[in-house]
Amino acid sequence: MLLSEPARLDDTSGHRFDAQRHWAASLALRFAHRQGVTRMVQSRHSGPLRVQRPFYPEGRGEACHVYLLHPPGGLVSGDALTIQAHVENGTHALLTTPAANKLYKADSQGVAWTQHTCLSVDDGATLEWLPQETIAFDGSRGEQYTQIDLHGSARCLGWEMMALGRPASELPYVSGRIEQHFRLTLDGKPLWLERQPLDPLHPRFTGRWGQGGATVQATLWAVGIADVAGAIEALREALPDNPRWAVTVRHGVLLLRYLGNARNEAWALCEQAWHLLRPLWIEREAHTPRIWLT
Repeated sequence: MLLSEPARLDDTSGHRFDAQRHWAASLALRFAHRQGVTRMVQSRHSGPLRVQRPFYPEGRGEACHVYLLHPPGGLVSGDALTIQAHVENGTHALLTTPAANKLYKADSQGVAWTQHTCLSVDDGATLEWLPQETIAFDGSRGEQYTQIDLHGSARCLGWEMMALGRPASELPYVSGRIEQHFRLTLDGKPLWLERQPLDPLHPRFTGRWGQGGATVQATLWAVGIADVAGAIEALREALPDNPRWAVTVRHGVLLLRYLGNARNEAWALCEQAWHLLRPLWIEREAHTPRIWLT
């Protein structure tokens, strides 16, 4: 019996998708206020994507810490990962991951992976989105989408970190393509929209006007800081004085950017900034998740 060749589709960015090679994993969480405590009242999953039980290291009436677990540890050709979280009024959730996310080299057919993160924060709710970094292996191909929808007086602080290639193993990122999309809205109105292609063959990748050959990048954002100017001044005074990072504010969103070549430096910078900002943001000291120390 002859089998027809699987249908393949190319998207506008040049990624190739295989209709018969689609391995999906999804997780949908919802947090609600119950008897003075933020509780995870919904956790629906499909495929290898789970959560550990909620933790309350800051006290039962404080933030609900949740660790997102993806046992495969990364994305390969054909994977489709979807994470959704809805934080209701009066709740405070902190979401993180136990390890770096890895984006593996595409297969011989160039089939792409996709990752969607959709976060919704209600009026009067607080969300901290603090995943560990993402490591892109040479030849990786895919798209990342992050959408955060805020409502009313919702507060949100988070970061995204990307390390390209594995310099310690002398395996730089010299082929492949990753396209990142970020959308942050308040009551449906855009506050920050961004699209970034990471393509080592494009002049932007090495040009001084673009990536400049940097292999590590990070962005930290915060919405809901009462005194943004004071927060920026505090960061500039406390963080290391070097040209690899900068901080500014756009439409009420504090943005701290890092562009360099050291994952540890990017992580330390963002973690220190989080410790500095949290008391200014929600009047509570930062409480480092235990999983980061293991």
